[in-house]
Amino acid sequence: MKIAFIGLGNMGGGMAANLVKAGHNVRAFDLSEDALARAKEVGCATFSAVREAVEGVEAVVSMLPNGRIVRQVYIDDVIGHAPHAATLIDCSTIDVATARAVAEAAHGEGYKMVDAPVSGGIAAAAGGTLTFMVGGERHAFEAAKPILEAMGKAVIHAGDAGAGQTAKICNNMLLAVHMIGTAEAMKMAEKLGLDPQKFYEISSQSSGYNWSLNAYTPMPGVGVDSPADKDYQGGFATALMLKDLRLAMEAADNADAAVPLSSRAAALYEDFAGAGNDGLDFSAIIKTY
Repeated sequence: MKIAFIGLGNMGGGMAANLVKAGHNVRAFDLSEDALARAKEVGCATFSAVREAVEGVEAVVSMLPNGRIVRQVYIDDVIGHAPHAATLIDCSTIDVATARAVAEAAHGEGYKMVDAPVSGGIAAAAGGTLTFMVGGERHAFEAAKPILEAMGKAVIHAGDAGAGQTAKICNNMLLAVHMIGTAEAMKMAEKLGLDPQKFYEISSQSSGYNWSLNAYTPMPGVGVDSPADKDYQGGFATALMLKDLRLAMEAADNADAAVPLSSRAAALYEDFAGAGNDGLDFSAIIKTY
């Protein structure tokens, strides 16, 4: 299949490479010459403009930094320039309103479009083990699914347009809350004289079980290997967690949803990032305790 891939950053580069490995003809675009060079090395054809990349394709996949850029790329350079039979797949994490507005614009011109944000991080993007949560009409989801399966281990239809973004920001809002709770509990146990490894062994097999403790332990030398054991480098940056929390707080306001724990988590990550820690993995929040 001929696929345009727009946005070749830490996530997009690995995703595009996996589409090539799956046998697709990938036409890549990014503003970064270095990113284009890396894409070329893994077998992508590279282009200097979005409109050139989308010529004659059967699908367009994007992984972009924010909603403003997503709207600009699709409205200005994809819709009306890619073939109308092409399936449009935006894997960026953006606000729900923009996802729905771009999808509506695409539908108005006869395109199938889904929002398909991801969970899994850079390693999963490179390894092809991402989880995609997909919003869009059923026929659009079915068209996008084989493409997404080449880049991930799970592709889940969340509902109509915007549902993928809703799932992503709610999921990461929950992740922020239980990472902070895990950090608090581990440090409190240590200060009360309990060996952190013993706490891990007990809580990871009892009612304290959660992903942040069991699969992403935030304390170095305890539990599973994680970014904590690499001085909090790699993984999912605090800046990205904060981006998702800001989107979640905006969505909560729009929906009149009460999120007191998540609001506090967002405030804690604002402070942590503001203290110069935005490049550290989000589990480094344990440093504040």
